[in-house]
Amino acid sequence: MRLPEAITADPSLGRVLAALAPHRALVVGGAVRNALLDEPVDDIDIATDARPERVVDLARAAGLKPVPTGIEHGTITVVADGRGFEVTTFRRDVETDGRRAVVAFSDRIEEDAARRDFTMNALYAEASGQVLDPVGGLPDLAARRVRFVGDPDERITEDYLRILRFFRFHARYGRPGAADPEALAACARHAGGLARISRERIGAEMRKLLSAADPLEAVRLMEQAGVLAQVLPGAGSEGLAAMIAVEAGTVCPRTPEGISTRKKDWELRLAALAAADAVDALRLSRAEARVQEELRSDLPLAEAAYRLGAGRAEQLAVLRASRNEELRQDWREQIAFAAGQVLPISAADLSDRLSGPALGRGLRAAEAAWIEGGFLMPAPALVDIALLAGEGP
Repeated sequence: MRLPEAITADPSLGRVLAALAPHRALVVGGAVRNALLDEPVDDIDIATDARPERVVDLARAAGLKPVPTGIEHGTITVVADGRGFEVTTFRRDVETDGRRAVVAFSDRIEEDAARRDFTMNALYAEASGQVLDPVGGLPDLAARRVRFVGDPDERITEDYLRILRFFRFHARYGRPGAADPEALAACARHAGGLARISRERIGAEMRKLLSAADPLEAVRLMEQAGVLAQVLPGAGSEGLAAMIAVEAGTVCPRTPEGISTRKKDWELRLAALAAADAVDALRLSRAEARVQEELRSDLPLAEAAYRLGAGRAEQLAVLRASRNEELRQDWREQIAFAAGQVLPISAADLSDRLSGPALGRGLRAAEAAWIEGGFLMPAPALVDIALLAGEGP
């Protein structure tokens, strides 16, 4: 089997491989996997038997720019025509502790392949495009089967994050209903090991998993294996199942015309899982935490659009539809209208009569009445309401 010409004819890749020609240099991992699946290839990684210092010397001699992005792990980024190619020396594991590995450089592709996670990620290709398969990844790739290299228990205990990677890769590349039973059993046996992994790393994996076209089966398998409860206490797949149905445009029981999203939104899917505290469990950023908080809002859609913006209100509509809440037939128009409204009075309209806490109380009362009235109440009436609230007891 060979890589498609779109990869082998890449002039920038050709320059890097030619520079490393005194040594063995192979395209490896995701680029090979995706190219054979006829899926987009984003980054092209290279594995070589040349030591990092040698890679640096060869790149410079060829007029390329070497950047020691991970030299302690054997990785040099070689820049050709403005593009970076990660070049990593063949490695073998010397010691692992479930979170990280101590590695030694190797001259053998077999040792390098044996330390990789899944067989479909342990595929290599010569500059000619000829694919090399040291661990039997090609049959698994053809079957869309995510399988650990060698013994699943050993691969997992080398780095427990591989449990989540298994489910993410199954969501992205696996054939529905064909998850590898040995891998699933090993993930269930070692689910507790995820407690040793930083929540930042877990969060990064869950973002990617929930961004898959359809992560539902993978999440259900996580639930069955006890993995979902380990990483997201309180989460359940039922809410996600309803969300996926809404995304697909399925008609909701209480929304006759149906509703569908414009994109696959991992933040919305995370909210649908209804985890007890996803913010802490996944170490979400402040911005991401704010999104989750806003998605828990019980504001009416129009008020949500006014206060949080049209985009967030639309997310709330989708989430509520997935929970079988009734939406108005004109909910999109309602959101668009409300999001563009501006309260027609300000503090300046009241400052001759109100100040301090009374001013704030008056403005809040006027705003509440304006929202309740569908954003249609005129300014004079709002001033009267504000003054009454501000000057009252």
